[in-house]
Amino acid sequence: MKRVLRQDRPQGEYPEGHKHPEGHKRLAAYPMRVLVPLLLIGVLAAIAVAGYWLNRPAEAQAVACTDPVAGCRFSHHGATVTAYFSAHPKPLEAFRFSVNAPGATRVSAEFQMNGMEMGFNRYDLHPSDNDTFVSSVTLPVCVSGRRDWTLYLEIDGVHYALPFSTR
Repeated sequence: MKRVLRQDRPQGEYPEGHKHPEGHKRLAAYPMRVLVPLLLIGVLAAIAVAGYWLNRPAEAQAVACTDPVAGCRFSHHGATVTAYFSAHPKPLEAFRFSVNAPGATRVSAEFQMNGMEMGFNRYDLHPSDNDTFVSSVTLPVCVSGRRDWTLYLEIDGVHYALPFSTR
């Protein structure tokens, strides 16, 4: 038996109750239009959670520091380390941050405001003269007017926390 195509109906028009022969393709595409954005949102949320988890500061030893311009001294593996600012920190004004750490190979600093996200403020200090590591630091402005900061200093994988205030 041969199948005969009806030519009396214009292309794309079907009697009521009959569906387009390609309608199943549209139905199959619908879950993909919904599923793909949902999967993308899930993946982005997982990346954000992992980023927060990995970037949170490690447990740090507290170091009392009354005046970072005069220098903060503490012991690291039996050696005396001195961390100091070239000037009292002010938002959006660069200052030189130096750490004299005898025998250290890698020093980095991260500046965070307590309980408030202030962006990415991490600096890798570069070796200078006589066991000293330096970097130029610029702190952002806090729109709420807060000035309390914590310097998380990492020396060869050991973490220290030095609280300070800006002017």
